[in-house]
Amino acid sequence: MTTTVEHVPNNALRAVRIGLRMSQDDFAKALRTAGAELGEPNDASKRLVQRWESGVSRTPRPIYARVLERVTGRPVEALGFALPVPMTRVREDGSGGHDMEPAAEDGTQTPGAPRAVVQTAPAENYSGVWVSRYEFYSSSREQIFEAKHYVVVVQHGNRLTAQSLPRASSNPDSPLSMEMTIDRNVITGTWTEQTATDGYYQGARYHGAVQMLVEPTGRRMAGKWVGFGKDFDVNTGPWELKLLDTSTSKAALERHSRTPE
Repeated sequence: MTTTVEHVPNNALRAVRIGLRMSQDDFAKALRTAGAELGEPNDASKRLVQRWESGVSRTPRPIYARVLERVTGRPVEALGFALPVPMTRVREDGSGGHDMEPAAEDGTQTPGAPRAVVQTAPAENYSGVWVSRYEFYSSSREQIFEAKHYVVVVQHGNRLTAQSLPRASSNPDSPLSMEMTIDRNVITGTWTEQTATDGYYQGARYHGAVQMLVEPTGRRMAGKWVGFGKDFDVNTGPWELKLLDTSTSKAALERHSRTPE
């Protein structure tokens, strides 16, 4: 016995396309042209546009999210698409994890099928140079501060490693490192920062956890950090990374080995 999944039409995307006076075929051609202009060729087709508008496909891959924004002039979230956030539930045996129902090729799901933790290999490669920015509250100074670093991100499978570049922090001699994993558009990991010996925190080493969501374009990650303070309290604050350069060449790294703007 199978249950047919109902698809909700993406009327927002359809309305935008019609407003641009494009047929589905014209729209697909515009997406391919935009991809070529961005240096990211794609295989957009009339069939793909139909799948989006009918609701069969609810989330475009990052390479398509970028050209959708370029062609329409609107953020992809305003085009009727949804961010795929895995839902964590407690199984009958008391363990946690992402509940995933096996789906058939025709879009149906089999009730009662075994559930398992599934970690999907990311479709996008996030290697490159990013600017990291986080905020923290200093209780001793009673003020919110911002810290920026240029970091190089290296991806291997679903693991991401980030390391700040030399001389590339708003606080001199304050190297930052991050170890993260990515599951769909959810990033989870840890961070460590060694403060400058001659700075306000006198060489203290801080570390903690971070969780962020990747925007559909694949060019921004945003979320929260958590860590321990000087008074044995647990602090948290916003953290984001924005992509600056997809290259990790020596020239690209040298360009960003400087204090962030």
